[in-house]
Amino acid sequence: MKALYFDGMNLAMDANRPEPRPGEALVRVRLAGICGTDLEMIRGYMAYSGILGHEFVGVVERSDNPELTGKRVVGEINVGCEKCDYCRSGVERHCPERTVLGIYKRDGAFAEYLSLPEKNLHVIPDAISDKQAVFVEPLAAAFEIDEQLRMAPNQKIAVVGDGRLAQLISRVLKLNHQNLVCFGRHQNKLAMLQKTGVKTKTRIEAADEHSFDVVVEATGREGGFSDTMRLVRPRGTIVLKSTIASKNKMDFAPAIINEITIVGSRCGPFRPAINALASGLVNVDDLVSAVYPISEYKKAFEEAAKPENLKILLKP
Repeated sequence: MKALYFDGMNLAMDANRPEPRPGEALVRVRLAGICGTDLEMIRGYMAYSGILGHEFVGVVERSDNPELTGKRVVGEINVGCEKCDYCRSGVERHCPERTVLGIYKRDGAFAEYLSLPEKNLHVIPDAISDKQAVFVEPLAAAFEIDEQLRMAPNQKIAVVGDGRLAQLISRVLKLNHQNLVCFGRHQNKLAMLQKTGVKTKTRIEAADEHSFDVVVEATGREGGFSDTMRLVRPRGTIVLKSTIASKNKMDFAPAIINEITIVGSRCGPFRPAINALASGLVNVDDLVSAVYPISEYKKAFEEAAKPENLKILLKP
């Protein structure tokens, strides 16, 4: 099996990776997406070694369930022990013994094949293309915000960032919240959101400071937290979405003084994401910047790191 292997320091093609795990569904990967977490991991986040990649669409080639074989699928990335209290209560993502696809103790999607338990897989309807299907996992993370906070429609919400995840978050929140503003740095990316009806700004004005009930930080950079703190009102809520391999200390004193609620947020429900793509409620076609064969991984990762690009896809 050919795969893109990360040894903790460098990426390299490896043609001798072991076969996927026994007892799980074998999935032939058709497309996989490079996300901000992948870029942070090659900088040291999670101290991971193995095959990266957790956003994918593929076809089931082998499964104990014959009805699943041959189906096009995406997959939830957390695999729990199925024995602990977290797993029994349905939150495998917090299982202390979990593995995470392409992130923690489990090889990921930058390969010809991957394996996941059947219960982690979701069949993709024909209405969703391969390119669109790659967005199910990050789109589910965007839907998770409303799942966690249960925000009222009239609450004032800001999204800080205009990149891959911020684009999805803004498009999802717009479905149920009209009082939404996205703060970004790149006019071309903000213009994409404006076409979807999202209000955007390139700078924080005096009237914006400490005026938002909920602020979602999705910049992928350390400075995003300070911008977020400028926007959230006293006793407001901050949602942290960025995964950053930071070695610097962050100042949480203003959050304590202003009694800010800070919510960490990562994985989310797949079914709303799939339904939103299939129905056209959320459009992601404009977010794909390029598709590269996996053999051109160096160029793909270089392009994925450029601010002007959004989603770079790899084709095994």
